[in-house]
Amino acid sequence: MTTDQSSGAHPGGGFNPPVPTTKGGPDYGRFVDAVRTLQDHARAADAPDDVISEAADLVEKVTQLLAPYYADEWASPSGRRMDLPNRGNLLAIPLDLHKTDDGRIEGTAMFRRFHLGRNGAAHGGAVAQLFDGLLGYAAFTLSGSRAQRTAFLHVDYRKIALVEKEFQVDARIDSIVDRKIFVSGRLLDGEHVLAESHALFVKLLPGQP
Repeated sequence: MTTDQSSGAHPGGGFNPPVPTTKGGPDYGRFVDAVRTLQDHARAADAPDDVISEAADLVEKVTQLLAPYYADEWASPSGRRMDLPNRGNLLAIPLDLHKTDDGRIEGTAMFRRFHLGRNGAAHGGAVAQLFDGLLGYAAFTLSGSRAQRTAFLHVDYRKIALVEKEFQVDARIDSIVDRKIFVSGRLLDGEHVLAESHALFVKLLPGQP
């Protein structure tokens, strides 16, 4: 494993924010998008057996290519490419967010084919994951807190959210009480509310992981 730390190991001892990097070069965003697209095709493929066998061979070759460079979270560019959507984090539901002039968060979201539950709808767990990312971003951006963790996340599902369709999202801070940041947000299809969520994020004390 590799590390960016000059001492040879990450100091640990708390919730450490990602250190911005340009590692991965100009094609890192294309790499992340290609992996997302591969996930979509893997989920959707109804291919002949020989095509699946060939695809498995190719995917195994890619994993062998990357295997020697398996790094810890402090060294990998994933989650640290501040110039890319979702900081280049493959796990996150794709979001494009910005802070509004009146102190809220707005943006767009899209569930990929990979996030399909059934009957064209995004899996409920993927919707919850979207809100964890959206509301966590709101708590971080709007409160100025550098380190917080999700204490609870409640989701009300109103209508199905289709995969492969762009939706709107918004979020705001409802209140801040000592270390507690209460936030809420919505997933929208135009004027229609597809899901709502409210959550509590707790600011971490020095040294808390």
